[in-house]
Amino acid sequence: MRSHYCGQLNEILVDQTVTLCGWVHRRRDHGGVIFLDMRDRDGIAQVVVDPDTAEAFANADSARNEYVLRIVGRVRLRPEGTQNAKMPTGLIEVLASKVEVLNTAATPPFQLDEHGKVGEEVRLKHRYIDLRRPEMVEKLRLRSRITHSVRAFLEGQGFLDIETPVLTRATPEGARDYLVPSRTHPGSFFALPQSPQLFKQLLMVSGFDRYYQIAKCFRDEDLRADRQPEFTQIDLEASFVNEDDIMAITESMVRQLFRDVLDVELPAFPRMGWDEAMSRYGSDKPDLRIPLMLTDVDDLMKQVDFKVFSGPANADDGRVAALKVPNGAVLSRKEIDDYTRFVGIYGARGLAWIKVNDRSKGLEGLQSPIVKFMENVVEELLDRVGAEDGDLVFFGADKTRIVNESLGALRVKLGEDLNLYTRDWAPLWVVDFPMFEDDGSARMQALHHPFTAPACDVETLKADPIAALSRAYDMVLNGTELGGGSIRIHDRHMQSTVLEVLGIGEEEAREKFGFLLDALQYGAPPHGGLAFGLDRLVMLMTGARSIREVIAFPKTQSAACLMTDAPSEVDAEQLKDLNIRLRQKAKTETTGE
Repeated sequence: MRSHYCGQLNEILVDQTVTLCGWVHRRRDHGGVIFLDMRDRDGIAQVVVDPDTAEAFANADSARNEYVLRIVGRVRLRPEGTQNAKMPTGLIEVLASKVEVLNTAATPPFQLDEHGKVGEEVRLKHRYIDLRRPEMVEKLRLRSRITHSVRAFLEGQGFLDIETPVLTRATPEGARDYLVPSRTHPGSFFALPQSPQLFKQLLMVSGFDRYYQIAKCFRDEDLRADRQPEFTQIDLEASFVNEDDIMAITESMVRQLFRDVLDVELPAFPRMGWDEAMSRYGSDKPDLRIPLMLTDVDDLMKQVDFKVFSGPANADDGRVAALKVPNGAVLSRKEIDDYTRFVGIYGARGLAWIKVNDRSKGLEGLQSPIVKFMENVVEELLDRVGAEDGDLVFFGADKTRIVNESLGALRVKLGEDLNLYTRDWAPLWVVDFPMFEDDGSARMQALHHPFTAPACDVETLKADPIAALSRAYDMVLNGTELGGGSIRIHDRHMQSTVLEVLGIGEEEAREKFGFLLDALQYGAPPHGGLAFGLDRLVMLMTGARSIREVIAFPKTQSAACLMTDAPSEVDAEQLKDLNIRLRQKAKTETTGE
């Protein structure tokens, strides 16, 4: 029905007849001549309709915003002084000879050129309208280009695109599963995959030594800007590789992706150990665009007459760290109080600080409510953090986890608020993760997942599991974890040992992972891989604030779809087929219970 998309028109087509199909973005009546801005997925083109063409003019006159039209007309240059340099098609227009109304449209719930004034709830309720906006079209076009580039690169490296099941069994991977009741097996449930982890390992055992998949994954967890209950992974796995091989392949892929899509040459990908990342940045995904760093001052605080500092400094699980903000002394007391409330979100009970006004005056040149408690170490403290006149030093003192999380988040917020970014893109590999973490629960937890290989042998692992490092690696970009992976366990004895350390006994292991343990007996090759969060990648590359902006039909933060009203109740007959009976809802209106 069309010869060109609206956004394809340019001066090369002058005097040619074209046929356009699309929506009325805007209609203007200028002294008897009607101007229609026609919009499709490729862009907007201006159409001029003269009264000389009576039928076309009548149809154009009846058209309103979002009517669906088919236009036939001749491309011409716009008259001098009417060109629009802000539009890709701003040098030309189409003089219509035919205007056909393909469909009318009700008044949309919001104007597409005034979306900034519309709440997200309204936009998600009418997502099919929201997706017509040029900004949203461009995000999804870029997402398509990203997946195309990824597929081309991986297939050029010998990877095969292989699908894995969506209906599978529940396996512990760090979040709650979405369960699907089985009609044919009453009382039993499928689980939607949190990742294709076990299946891709089985593909390696099967001999498909280079696999990839752009896979749907599902996790029933608390949501935020970079999480959705269903999300997309760029998933890959390879055999006969070590961590350097996987990191080289995926780093090359991301470099090529940025060249293809953004025409950006990414800087070098440095490597940083997990211990260093946590110590210097309070995070295992540090944003290296921000030049602020944490400094340990535990040793200086052990003897000070200030229990807020000396207590954590002398505790086994405590930490006292300083964060210097160059030229931060200009911050007002109100701004400092705001930052104090901010770190409280992460469990910090306060935020101590020192303003360095004039070091040459000694203590008199410092402004702080805490200096009087630590006079004997102040100079050494300021030397250690490299404080100069005009700087501000913040302090965190608490359990190590709280200090890391609160000062790590404060570092990022200061970077945003004070615009401290030193570059556009800062990629990083974080390596040498601990194998396990003790979160205070009855069982030790795997920091990544139970199938990650340790960087030691079985006996060393058994002797001191909490000291063991894993063969895991995360790719970080601008403070966002783009992807994480590891070399997997390919030895059945080692896999059983790791499960045993995690408190998973032989019977439970057999029940949950029996098929994997069986497969490892039959010549499993050394293998490893990495999974990228496609939605996060697109969010970063488009500059979006949330992954909801780069997913065609996302869920809200309560995991609901406002457009389709999902999740929804189902009728009694469907529940009966599934052998499910719901509990009666409490009648609080009458019983108060």
